[in-house]
Amino acid sequence: MKRLSLLSYGDLRQRYGGYSSYALCAISKAAGILSARKKSIKRGFRTRTPYLSRRVLVSSYGFKIKDGNLVIHLDAETLESVPLNSHTKLLLSDAKMLVRSFTLTEDSVSICVSKDVKELESVELAGAVGVDRNLRNLTVGNGLRVTNYDMTKVVDIGENTRSVICSFRRSDARIRRRLTAKYGSRRTERTRQLLNLVSKNVVTEAKARKQAIIFEDIRGIRNLYKRRNGSGRPFRARMNSWPFGEIKRQIQYKASWEGVPVITLSRGETRGTTMDCPRCGERLQVPVRDDKSHHRQLWCKICEKWRDRDLVAVLNISRKGWLKFDHSQKEGQAKEAMKGNAEHDGEPPILRVDASKLRQSRQAQ
Repeated sequence: MKRLSLLSYGDLRQRYGGYSSYALCAISKAAGILSARKKSIKRGFRTRTPYLSRRVLVSSYGFKIKDGNLVIHLDAETLESVPLNSHTKLLLSDAKMLVRSFTLTEDSVSICVSKDVKELESVELAGAVGVDRNLRNLTVGNGLRVTNYDMTKVVDIGENTRSVICSFRRSDARIRRRLTAKYGSRRTERTRQLLNLVSKNVVTEAKARKQAIIFEDIRGIRNLYKRRNGSGRPFRARMNSWPFGEIKRQIQYKASWEGVPVITLSRGETRGTTMDCPRCGERLQVPVRDDKSHHRQLWCKICEKWRDRDLVAVLNISRKGWLKFDHSQKEGQAKEAMKGNAEHDGEPPILRVDASKLRQSRQAQ
């Protein structure tokens, strides 16, 4: 970066003028792009010459927030004010928020903020909740309470988008590409909004109950849904558009923002989470194919009881994740939680929540 600054700083100032800090930020951005390109070339990947896709101004110097406006420099003496919306003003009114930088494009402005977060320590945690990600639902809970979020709307959005795209009969490939990109972006934004509501609710509940969030590692699961594996094309399309990584990303960054610990168990630690009975540890049996009365349920021969497979998964994930914490001073409390789960006569209550109606219910409250 120092070498690039010495070579290009004078030319940037002479060609574009403006505020000097903008040139420094542009050089820093270019150094990052060149570093990534150098790594790609070293690994043997084909790379294109770096180019600018859209005009953007990024800076972390020489700006301030004043009277609900972003005040920036056009040059050393000229200032310009950019009005901020009400949501941004509300967030920046928090005294803990520190404004770090801004990004200005032709039609938007983004502000990067940070704050000091006090993470919940192991001595303060009251337990852990497991997260079981499925195609049509997201189940979160432990031996005390389980919440099942209905994600069928996400699947319907993907299927409707694919149906619309497949109906295109344009002879011009460029027009089809633009239309496909338009509907693909629409599907992404609608899906992301639904996942935003669910992830926000999960983190809020975990913080209120002082619980850690436990995930299982399901990377590589898409390898099960490739061509020539015996499954049909519609089924592969649904499974390969399953946003299990996006819901984890949203929960992780929101949990970090609120100080809630997040743990991802390895594949070895989560082996058998869906098929092992959380009460006796016996291997559960799958019902016969023609038995539709026990959909998504498994049979335990020892307990002689049908178990909901989503409930079984979250109970096992939460228990294994809770045991992973190093409770040197609260070892007895961890054992007590395990014992209480094992001797609990009834199943924990399952709260059914429609993810697409979270916003309406919140507004009604």
